[in-house]
Amino acid sequence: FPMAATDPQVLALAAQITESREQDIPLLLLKLKGILSNPSLGCEESNKIKQDIYDYGLTQYCLLVLKQDHSQLHGAWATAAQLAEILSHCCIGLEVKEDPEEFYKKFLPSVIDSLLVLGKRLQARFIRAIKDKEKQDFLHWFQIVTDAICWLFGGHIQLAACALQNDRFLQLLITDDVETAIIMMSVLHSILRINSSVLLQVEEEALHSVLDELVYKLSSTTNPAVGSAATKLLLLVAKSCKQLVQLFTARYKGLKGLLSKQWTGKGFDREVNQLLDLLYLEQSSGKGEIQKQHEAACIIQAAWRGFQTRKRLKKLPQAVITLQRSFRAKREQELQHLTKQKEDEALKLQMQLQRQRAMRLFHERQLTLLEVVHASQVNKYMQEMEEKSALTIQRFWRGCRARRIFHQQKQSLKEYKAAVIIQRAACKFLEKRRRRRPLSPWKEPKGLTDEQRLALQQKVDDYIKLHPASQMTEEMSKELHMQAQAKLAQFLLRNRLDQRAAQRREALLAQINTDVELLMNAPGLAETTEKDFGAFMSRSIPVATKARQAHNTMLKYTRWPWWKKLGDEFMEDDVIPDDAINTELETLFIGGRK
Repeated sequence: FPMAATDPQVLALAAQITESREQDIPLLLLKLKGILSNPSLGCEESNKIKQDIYDYGLTQYCLLVLKQDHSQLHGAWATAAQLAEILSHCCIGLEVKEDPEEFYKKFLPSVIDSLLVLGKRLQARFIRAIKDKEKQDFLHWFQIVTDAICWLFGGHIQLAACALQNDRFLQLLITDDVETAIIMMSVLHSILRINSSVLLQVEEEALHSVLDELVYKLSSTTNPAVGSAATKLLLLVAKSCKQLVQLFTARYKGLKGLLSKQWTGKGFDREVNQLLDLLYLEQSSGKGEIQKQHEAACIIQAAWRGFQTRKRLKKLPQAVITLQRSFRAKREQELQHLTKQKEDEALKLQMQLQRQRAMRLFHERQLTLLEVVHASQVNKYMQEMEEKSALTIQRFWRGCRARRIFHQQKQSLKEYKAAVIIQRAACKFLEKRRRRRPLSPWKEPKGLTDEQRLALQQKVDDYIKLHPASQMTEEMSKELHMQAQAKLAQFLLRNRLDQRAAQRREALLAQINTDVELLMNAPGLAETTEKDFGAFMSRSIPVATKARQAHNTMLKYTRWPWWKKLGDEFMEDDVIPDDAINTELETLFIGGRK
């Protein structure tokens, strides 16, 4: 540490910080606020104390603390905001004579960066806060940090260009929150008042980003406070440099219409009119033709928007009718769904009650029968009831399975018939198309020349020489003719038999299709009448007679005594001897044919 005359408070604080723990340093650094705000100090004495604070490294301590995690500090964000204020006050009015390049080119930009980082974190916490008390606290601390940044710009003008080119400054400015956006625009306003030519010193990309954000705030919000701050900033920028006014007219062509239509009569008409005058003055200086084109484009756009609006208004009644129709349909569907749901619930309840009533009657009947039946016959009775119940369940299951299989076959049969119909129609269409196709005109073949005829004759003679014809006698020719006649007669006979078999197959298929259609269209057993029996009776009298005889034989066989069935012990239950039934399938008549 330097050994010159030093303020005793600064010296004692430096010694105390050196001997203290790391977590206690932020609270000790807060004592610098009392040292700097002593009312008895003059300007020279205050600068001397700031020099001592810098020489003893207390400002570096403040900067290091600001770079730490602020949530871990004693007092958290409030301590960080106060340290930012102290650091800003320590840097204002400080003139470093030893190694000034370190102070001006490294230390001060690092201070600005740390303050901007702290401001960004406070802004994020303020936006995420839910309680009003927390939002007020974070906004107050954010205001303290931004004030510290403004004081630092006032003491060191060269930092303005460094801050505007910092990405964190643009992140603070580009926000949708109204309160923090107004505060950041006030900071930018202070920077421009301190150094009006700073926008010409920054890079073009940073300048465009700042101006784009200001114009965006004018176009995207209706808050008068945000609009007033953005308008005043643009007016200050336009007054500071004429080149920026040219940039406004070239880059933001709709700015004049936006200001005149959206922000006139909002309480800051004087600034709006001044900015419009500057923009119109710049435009009228050499861009009269562009103004005419712009006005013409505005007129065309207005006419087009009017046409579109009138078109939408014409379609509005139809849209309302469609909306009402869809709403009524949806409401009707919901009512039907509710009604069906209620009916289903009522049906379920009714079925449950019927099931309970039937179960109760069944148990009562069982108890009554148990009272009537003798005790020795109870087991036999229960066994008979179990067998009857099993038979009933099996009967219902077989019926359900048969109906399911029948429905599956019915669907496949429908698909087969549909395929046949489609194929028949396609064949008819192709046949008609084939008949309508015109025949190609006959073309007379070209005649052979003498040379071609001689060459062809030579090839025929050569082939005959290589393949001489076999000699056949008259007897061999007659024998070959007789064999050919016999094979032809055999083929014609077989063809006639095949035609008869094919006709019989077609008749059988027609009869099967008819029977299948009758079965498919047959009513249920509960709906069958005596008239329906005639559709399922055979049209052949011998078949009906033979079926009646077979039925009577089967009934007689079931009534035989047990001693006549001793030879049938090892036969299946469903097989009946042919001699008992005496059914000769060869003599049955189907469809009028044997």
